[in-house]
Amino acid sequence: QVQLVDSGGGLVQPGGSLRLSCAASGSIFSIYTMGWYRQAPGKQRELVADITGGGSTNYADSVKGRFTISRDNAKNTINLQMNSLKPEDTAVYYCNARILSINFWGQGTQVTVSS
Repeated sequence: QVQLVDSGGGLVQPGGSLRLSCAASGSIFSIYTMGWYRQAPGKQRELVADITGGGSTNYADSVKGRFTISRDNAKNTINLQMNSLKPEDTAVYYCNARILSINFWGQGTQVTVSS
């Protein structure tokens, strides 16, 4: 069992930056692939980026070159640095922990990109 608490969302102007954080507890953190998903109104939840316990990363094409995911296995945290934000990045962002077919989710944090 893993408990996830995500934070760091807010309102930012187009071109701005935000940093999301997720704190995990309750299990051996390093064995999980950790990631960020997002869900915009009326749309399905989609993968933004994920990172394995060994540090291999994967990004959605729409965020490549703008977002960076990182993890600290000693502190049981992951972060998502989001730069050059666009209005289409507006969504609720969810932290995710995955092992095999088992998923755990954070409560979500709202990111709004608007002038």
